[in-house]
Amino acid sequence: MFSDATILTQTPPLRACWSKIGEQAEVPITGNRDHRVVFGALNARTGAVWLDEAAQWNQDAFQEHLRSIRSWWRGWKLVLVVARGSPHTAKRSRQLAAQSGIEMRFLPTACPELNSVEGLWRHVKGRVLANEPTPDLSQSLGRVHDELFQMTPTQHLRLAGVLSGSFWLPA
Repeated sequence: MFSDATILTQTPPLRACWSKIGEQAEVPITGNRDHRVVFGALNARTGAVWLDEAAQWNQDAFQEHLRSIRSWWRGWKLVLVVARGSPHTAKRSRQLAAQSGIEMRFLPTACPELNSVEGLWRHVKGRVLANEPTPDLSQSLGRVHDELFQMTPTQHLRLAGVLSGSFWLPA
């Protein structure tokens, strides 16, 4: 399994902006710095996706994500591939993973593209949330959930690069 987090803000990514020739394009900026963290887990074998939400990206939020993964995939032998972020490498996170029967494997430093969940985040931010200001983060989170849970497991695996063979597993 792969796990990763992304941060959603009230000002979504601007990928394209159109305006009439000679007119300035309007780019709405709310000034609100509110954000939400979405943790995602992808089963690289089945294509199943699990999402958790948190207010911050820290070890407490990541540990809650670990508990959630363990409760969803009860009885499975889990090997979780994650980046080397401080919430993942924290002593308490490693202890919780070990106690929960989750083996954690770490990606090489500064190689987020090796995490298959990145493909899901790229899709969500580039196709679902881009170019449209959202009045509040609840709507953005709802759109992310709707998009990912309406997709088939095969679509998840395709976005993640698993079906094309372009993903990497650490030894």
